[in-house]
Amino acid sequence: MHRCTAVALLPPPKHVLALSAPGRRPEAGHLLCELGEGHDAAHATMLWDEGGRPGSAVWARWRAGRVRLLPLPWCAVRDPRNADAACGLFAGHPPGHDWEVTDPTDEAITRELARSHPHLFRR
Repeated sequence: MHRCTAVALLPPPKHVLALSAPGRRPEAGHLLCELGEGHDAAHATMLWDEGGRPGSAVWARWRAGRVRLLPLPWCAVRDPRNADAACGLFAGHPPGHDWEVTDPTDEAITRELARSHPHLFRR
């Protein structure tokens, strides 16, 4: 399945704005959904992971322009092609696991790079 194409803007937090230098206001950052297309839940992208603890990953979830930051545990399902790798999404995410979700833009870039620079892609 292809990746969802939803995008949202995340404005800088008020405390960051208060600390910014005059005339140097930080801009909003963009969020790209990491879930598979056609999901009916809120969109999601992982912002950072403090590592090692359940719920240590902070995810942005959004719907209709409203963004919430939430600590969510990782999905524990293992990739059937690599037992050492678990899904890179949060527990309870909508269907497909990260290895089932493809990004067509990333795939197109990789194909072009492989065509232009085949020596970088030899096995």
